[in-house]
Amino acid sequence: MFSILNRRPIIFSLLAILTAVVVGVLVGQVALENKDHSAQLNEAGIILLPEARDIPAVTLSGSDGKEQLMSDLTGQWTLVFFGYTFCPDICPTTLSELRQIKQKLPKVTKDKLRIVMISVDPDRDTPEQLKEYMKFFDPEFIGYAGKMSDIQVLSSRMSIPFVPGDKSKEYYTVDHSGNLALLDPTGVQRGFIRAPLDIEKLVRALPQLIK
Repeated sequence: MFSILNRRPIIFSLLAILTAVVVGVLVGQVALENKDHSAQLNEAGIILLPEARDIPAVTLSGSDGKEQLMSDLTGQWTLVFFGYTFCPDICPTTLSELRQIKQKLPKVTKDKLRIVMISVDPDRDTPEQLKEYMKFFDPEFIGYAGKMSDIQVLSSRMSIPFVPGDKSKEYYTVDHSGNLALLDPTGVQRGFIRAPLDIEKLVRALPQLIK
């Protein structure tokens, strides 16, 4: 009995050391997985913000015939693209790439993803015009139009600026980015996806984020 009691501190010490080793290994594995996860997102052009951003409470008209409060884009992950229907290059390219990405994603990921375009040319892009344009790429893609001042507030908040077109010209264009804003299901901005889009890398990375 005496020897057993004397050995208990040693046994407890060994158990404590073993527990610490196991915890250390698990923590190391989680850290490595997180590092690999972050690297995969970065390689795909997905940049997460240190802190989520609230979206301004402005209302736009959707190509689906509904009014949408932009701060209430909830329930799904949302990719937000700022573009316009008269765009000669960036917009058709980006929307075509988004269509390909959506088609290649697993169904469980696809069902949790919403893709929208906010018009930077609201004088020409009516909801009806947007409906026909978005339907050409994917019937589930939604376009939004509204007051230029509201759209500028949104683009500024999401850090995706654009330069309004010179409407004194008949066939004016709008200088804008191909970057996407990434919103999570609570409706806050979690990050960006950099242009140009890498379809294959995004198809691999998005399911790791959209869960």
